[in-house]
Amino acid sequence: LSSVSESVSMLSFPENYSVSVIPSGCCGMAGSFGYEKEHFGLSMKIGELVLFPTVRKQEQNVIIAAPGTSCRHQIKDGTGRKAKHPVEILYEALQKN
Repeated sequence: LSSVSESVSMLSFPENYSVSVIPSGCCGMAGSFGYEKEHFGLSMKIGELVLFPTVRKQEQNVIIAAPGTSCRHQIKDGTGRKAKHPVEILYEALQKN
């Protein structure tokens, strides 16, 4: 698992943004693991442990961030919500100012 400290630090920079970390550990995708047919079910079960329910509880105006491509894909498949790369969020915040 990668550290989220860099993303938290970066996303704490824009004014009027606050960051909350979902303590989910792995999203279940584990790189290409969850893309494999024989691992898809397990991958989704792992996502359902913490990540998916927490994302589903968020208001629609809450921006979901995930630095990993496979994690963003997993969040979309498991919740229907689009997760953005932290750099996308920072870019959009800077465009507003």
